[in-house]
Amino acid sequence: MIDLALLGCGGGMPTPERYLTSLLINYKGRKILIDCGEGTQVSMKLLGWGFKTIDIICITHGHGDHTVGLPGLLATIGNSGRTEPLTIIGPEGITNIVNGLRVVAPYLPYPINIIEAPADSICLSFMKDGLKIQEDKNHHISETIVISTLSLDHSAPCLGYSFYITRSPKFSVENATLNRVPKILWNKLQKGDKVIYEGKTYDPTLVLGPKRKGIKISYVTDTRPIEAIANFIEQSDFFICEGTYGDDEDFEKAVKNKHMTFREAAAIAKTGKVKELLLTHFSPAMANAEIYINNAKDVFENSKLGEDRYIKTLSFTD
Repeated sequence: MIDLALLGCGGGMPTPERYLTSLLINYKGRKILIDCGEGTQVSMKLLGWGFKTIDIICITHGHGDHTVGLPGLLATIGNSGRTEPLTIIGPEGITNIVNGLRVVAPYLPYPINIIEAPADSICLSFMKDGLKIQEDKNHHISETIVISTLSLDHSAPCLGYSFYITRSPKFSVENATLNRVPKILWNKLQKGDKVIYEGKTYDPTLVLGPKRKGIKISYVTDTRPIEAIANFIEQSDFFICEGTYGDDEDFEKAVKNKHMTFREAAAIAKTGKVKELLLTHFSPAMANAEIYINNAKDVFENSKLGEDRYIKTLSFTD
C-alpha cells in the first residue's frame, strides 16, 4: 500500500484555512515530499508521519510558495537525527535556489545531493538506510519507484512529476523447476539478486513469473495545459493537478498567470484516462472552491477537491 497526504491545497500564499500545496508519499516507511512552501512542516507536524525518513524532495519550480519552507524543514530533518544523504530534485536553477535558501541553514548533519533538470527517469531502490538512486536499471527485480519528469508551461522553469511504483513478480515454482535452479538459491533469486553458484550464473528471471501492474501517481502544478501532459499522466491511478481558478470566467486570469481552471484540469484528466483527479493549488482569492467543483465533474466525473491533510491510500491490484 502507498499512503499519500496532501499537506496543503493553497497557492500563492498560505491562509488560515489552507497551507500551501505540497504532497507527501509514504511507502514502506520511506517518504518522498513534493514541494515545500511556507508552513509545509507545520502541516507535516499536524499529520504526524515524521520527518527523519524523507529521502527525496521533488521541487516543481522555484517560486516561493513552493520552496520557502525548505530551510526550516531541512533543519528539522537534521534535528530528527538523520545522517543519511537526502536528494533534492528540481528544474533548471534549483541548485542556486537551494544554496541560497540554505544561508539560514548552513550546517546539517547529513549531505544533500541535488539533481537539476533530470533528462531521464530516476529509478529508486529500497536500501536499509532509505530510498537510493539505482544505477543498474537492467537487472534489479525487486520493487522500485521510477520518477519521471515533464517540462511545463509556467512563468519559471517548472517540472511535472510522475511516480511509478513497480511490483515484484510472484515466485514461480514451475519456472524454477523448469530452469533447474537449485532450491538453495530460490530465496536470494526471489529477492532480485543474481547468484553465481558452482561456476554458473543464475538470474532472478529464472524463478519469477510475469510482470505485475504497479501504481502510477502524477503531480502537475503550476502550468497552462499543454498537449504533452495527457500522455505523461496516462493511466495514472491518482492524478494531483493544479486548479488555481474554479470559475470558468477566470479563464483570462489563468492564461495571464500561466495556471489552469478546474475545467481545464479535468479535461487533461479525461484525455489522460486517469482513475481519479484531485484538484489543488487554489487561489487565495477563491474562498469557496466547492461551489465550482461541477465545472470539473461536468468534464471528468471522478474529480475531487483537495483539502489540507487529505489522505489517500492506494493498493496494488492483481
